[in-house]
Amino acid sequence: MKILVFGGAGYIGSHTALELVRAGEQVIIADNLVTGHRQAIPEGVTFYEGDLHDRAFLDRVFQTEQIDAVIHFAAFSLVGESVTNPLKYYDNNLCGTKVLLDAMVANHVDKIVFSSTAATYGEPENIPILETDRTCPTNPYGETKLAMEKMFHWTGLAHGMRYVSLRYFNACGADASGTIGEDHNPESHLIPLILQVPNGKRETVSIFGTDYDTPDGTCIRDYIHVTDLAQAHILAVQYLANGGESDIFNLGNGVGYSVREVIETARKVTGHPIPAVETPRRAGDPARLVASSEKARRVLGWNPVHDSLEEIIASAWNWHHNHPNGFAQQ
Repeated sequence: MKILVFGGAGYIGSHTALELVRAGEQVIIADNLVTGHRQAIPEGVTFYEGDLHDRAFLDRVFQTEQIDAVIHFAAFSLVGESVTNPLKYYDNNLCGTKVLLDAMVANHVDKIVFSSTAATYGEPENIPILETDRTCPTNPYGETKLAMEKMFHWTGLAHGMRYVSLRYFNACGADASGTIGEDHNPESHLIPLILQVPNGKRETVSIFGTDYDTPDGTCIRDYIHVTDLAQAHILAVQYLANGGESDIFNLGNGVGYSVREVIETARKVTGHPIPAVETPRRAGDPARLVASSEKARRVLGWNPVHDSLEEIIASAWNWHHNHPNGFAQQ
């Protein structure tokens, strides 16, 4: 298959593109490089620089490459920024995706795998979280992702397009080769922030809230290795290619680790004391977010293999230790 990875120069997109190449698929990447990195694009992959909102650009890619399926990563994803600048998120995530779907319908591309999020659920009703649980986002980021899912649903009914929405939890880690990894500006994810301490980029890491109803008082999250996420996207494309119906799947390991546990594991992996500073809770942080991925395992045949927290952090440290400035030094 020839697969268009939109946002393929970003963190999860580049890892997915690399796994697709390793699987022998034909990969086309489109990215505007606003948050992505040209250095993250795998060798030998055809790359188009352009924006999701540019219909003429999209038509040119589809007509030149004869795309079979799309994997869509081209969305903004900072929760805090979405609260302070919601229109930026509606414009890119929702309006941009509308243009992409227009182009797909016009060019008869009928399969799309979409990078969604656990933020569609908001405060969880159950632990672990099921795909059938209530969706009530607590921020514009989650709202736009949920609206995108509904846009795929109605477009599918009208035009015969089939989609898979993958709601994933805390993406982390880096490719085992150490050639690509996480490089966000600003960085907001816990594991890279922790690893900035042994890398000399910050003196301490903050623990936001120590009075949650959890065993050690800190938030519990489900951490999923980025390569396992990439494999899920490949399985989702194959599922659609084999005639699978549109569906939504959670992606997580089904195991929760507290902030203190993550910091302690990072100390073990890096051999650094990593001082932590306790600070008040942040608004809107649920105590526990843990996924049930039983449906993805059963329907897609997905089986995460990099599920050890120590392995996840070790792979991240391999990247960050050797690339303390991310892709900027390459």
